[in-house]
Amino acid sequence: MKRFFILFLFATSLFGSQVETFRWKDGETYLSFLERNKLPLKPLYYNLDEDEQQLTEEILSGVNYHLSKNDNGELSQIFIPLNDELQIHIYKHNKNYFFETIPIVSEIKTEAFVLKIDHSPYLDIIKETGSKKLATIFVNSFKSSLNFKRDLKKGDTLAMIYEQKYRLGKPFSMPRLKVAMIEMNGKKNFIYLNDDDRFYNEDGNQLEEFLLATPVRNARISSEFTKRRFHPILNKYRAHLGVDYAASSGTPVMAAGDGRVVFVGESRGYGNMIKIQHSDDYLTLYAHLNSFKKGVRGGSGVKQGEIIGYVGSSGLSTGPHLHFGLYKDNDAIDPLRVVQLATKKLQGREHTAFLKLKSNYNESINLHLKNETKFEKESNLDTACYFNNGGSCVQDKLQDTSDNS
Repeated sequence: MKRFFILFLFATSLFGSQVETFRWKDGETYLSFLERNKLPLKPLYYNLDEDEQQLTEEILSGVNYHLSKNDNGELSQIFIPLNDELQIHIYKHNKNYFFETIPIVSEIKTEAFVLKIDHSPYLDIIKETGSKKLATIFVNSFKSSLNFKRDLKKGDTLAMIYEQKYRLGKPFSMPRLKVAMIEMNGKKNFIYLNDDDRFYNEDGNQLEEFLLATPVRNARISSEFTKRRFHPILNKYRAHLGVDYAASSGTPVMAAGDGRVVFVGESRGYGNMIKIQHSDDYLTLYAHLNSFKKGVRGGSGVKQGEIIGYVGSSGLSTGPHLHFGLYKDNDAIDPLRVVQLATKKLQGREHTAFLKLKSNYNESINLHLKNETKFEKESNLDTACYFNNGGSCVQDKLQDTSDNS
């Protein structure tokens, strides 16, 4: 088997081609994208296995994808992110098009900034950073515990420490908040990301709101969530962006939380499917349903625990089960890590470990306050890497390496 590794020089020529960036349109499907670009459907979709076909339905509207054309104006390569770790790669070689899923090459940076309140945390963060994402995660982290409109005054201080992924020298995916602080009425208020990936206040009380632990009663988990894994037999990268619950056909499926139905209908891979938008930018997906409950339609409101459909085996499914997907800010996340535990207070060893982490965070925040750390805008990289070859980028050429597996 041949593998090809390429390094794109960003905004410069590569084999006579230019890299262009586009945003995935609302309502665009993978198949309609192929048809619109006059790409062959058989090798790029119908010849794929079921897992790969289902992954093509995970492309989210608004995601930035990249493509290049050769001297004849033909598409030579396309990179479409599925999440922050895996992407679809379509490429042309010897007049034929090929499909594969490959890791996204990215870099994680820890960043921080401090600013004085002029209007509101949301508007001031956007003015300082240009990022609605940073503004959103800051405001959402405090909204259940503080009243900005009532208690915040001009001149109060806020600070953030967060992780940001970079792809091709540009911010990529949602920032991951580590600690946030806002000073109100002379008191510093903190939110901390603990080692269990959940947010807590200074007292070690969990803050995040949760959905139902499982949308199907008495079901066993037949497949868990993974953003990326390498299949040693198939020699391919795989992803499963949800949890599968095996249950008898006709078993009721419940809404995981209060929300509004934003899609109810059929897709080729996921079969009969429902999507529900919840508060806090959560969205849940229920796929392979046998049927929908009467009255469930686009735009209708649902309550947590309300029956919305019934387990089936529609679409690309080998047996009756529910595929349950959970998304936060358009990023697929593991439902089992988010919805299983109810709000809790840390105790014992967990609380001791949290106090140590909290102390380190507070020390970092105080240092940034002292230095009045300003937000640093990203600088463009001279080169932008799409592929890694043994941990390093391959430059400006096709490199064929034999693979006997």
